[in-house]
Amino acid sequence: WAWFGANKAPECADGSSLGWAVMRTDPRPATDERTTLVEFIEYHRATVRLKVAGLTHEQLNRSIVPSGTTMGGLLKHLALVEDSWFWERIADNGDLEPWTSAPFDDDPDWDFHSAALDSPEQLLALYDAACRRSRDVLAAIGDLGTLTHVPNAAGERVSVRWVLAHMIEELARHNGHLDLLRELIDGTTGE
Repeated sequence: WAWFGANKAPECADGSSLGWAVMRTDPRPATDERTTLVEFIEYHRATVRLKVAGLTHEQLNRSIVPSGTTMGGLLKHLALVEDSWFWERIADNGDLEPWTSAPFDDDPDWDFHSAALDSPEQLLALYDAACRRSRDVLAAIGDLGTLTHVPNAAGERVSVRWVLAHMIEELARHNGHLDLLRELIDGTTGE
């Protein structure tokens, strides 16, 4: 996937560069439906990486809002969401760690809470692997009208088209959270 482009890297509050860059490519303005949806998802996946790039373990796990939400928790949650929709519901694949053995019955927000136990490298590897699996699952689907094998929480099988639109919403919403948390943590702003 060549979805990294030549956009400017974010700057610290003092205007200095962080010395790293995760680049994105804007989705094309006129293409087919599938390409448009996939390019928006890839844009938002790259934005997730951009927002967490270069942070330390302490910074990823710093709780600075009343809800206790952390950047590391959001990153792990987004890995879970990728695997839940693509690996589990669309592809109907089997158990996948760390989700299968996670104590969600005891802690419904385990993905958020357990992130503090993971290094930045582990969190990024978990997220990147989930995104790769999602890409592979989607590549095997020809028709966006294909229904998921596993129903959603309401018991409905939804179309792959619906999943892609939902993933754009999920990623965009959490990118907003990541954007604000990053600014509060080290002053970094930018898209």
